[in-house]
Amino acid sequence: MNTGLRITAFAAALAATFGTAYGVGSGVGEISPEPAKAAHGKHQEAAPPGGPQVSGPPPGGLQVSDGGYTLDLKTPRLRAGKSADLRFAIVRDATGRQVTGYAREHDKELHLIVASRDLAEYRHLHPTRAADGTWSTPVDLPRAGGYRVFADFKPKGGEALTLGADLAVSGSYEPTRLPAHHATAKADGYEVELGGGLTPGEAGELTLTVTKNGKPVRDLQPYLGAYGHLVALRSGDLAYLHVHPNGEPGDGKTRPGPGISFTATAPSPGAYRLFLDFKHQGTVRTAAFTVHARGADAKPEQPEKPEQPEESSEHSH
Repeated sequence: MNTGLRITAFAAALAATFGTAYGVGSGVGEISPEPAKAAHGKHQEAAPPGGPQVSGPPPGGLQVSDGGYTLDLKTPRLRAGKSADLRFAIVRDATGRQVTGYAREHDKELHLIVASRDLAEYRHLHPTRAADGTWSTPVDLPRAGGYRVFADFKPKGGEALTLGADLAVSGSYEPTRLPAHHATAKADGYEVELGGGLTPGEAGELTLTVTKNGKPVRDLQPYLGAYGHLVALRSGDLAYLHVHPNGEPGDGKTRPGPGISFTATAPSPGAYRLFLDFKHQGTVRTAAFTVHARGADAKPEQPEKPEQPEESSEHSH
């Protein structure tokens, strides 16, 4: 690589203008489709400034403050390849105090997502909270650049929110490109096939089917109260969509694989990176896909080189 760009907090902010993205994946599983309760509905409808108008509130993660709460990122910069604690708090604007009361959603009080602006790095973390409301979690990000930190939570007595803040990671920086659309992701002997697509402003079903060594996986384990956990990030501004499967373990209808069905609504046309977490044989893995949301009259998306599944990489949880 040429003499690397030394990323500073300022330079990392400039990386936000890059619309490219690259993601990674791992194995996945499934559940039988059924009518979905769209989790975090607030996160699923809206359009970016200047984009097609879709009714509803703006997508989650684009604002550091919303609904009377602010994400206070106490660790605004890290160094690439060096493990360190990422610390933050949720502050109630009316009082200026850090929030200490949360409603548990999907088995956790708060879900933390960290993604690079080019979407080459993705982490789904579950930090611990101190008595004073300060959250912390160790994190090791191997690549320099601009990152976005998403806090997905529901304060007691309030509504579910996703707030976002920028994180700068210093080091030699080289952006990567958004991978082409592939119908499958492959890693560690697992192959995950994506069915369905995204249509701007319309709810649609996405089904992910997992196999291992060519055989359907029918014994997925519950993870965060479901057989799969899906996060979608819009390339460019990293608008955040957070959905969960149709059905849940123990409801008498949903099977533990080999397919997981989700209902999701894209807030606008554009490229999205989907990250699916699933648990099998005691290990949580992540599969990633690139999907383009197009109008209802657009031609179906054709995967590039379908004979070459996208190779997955490990993600932290």
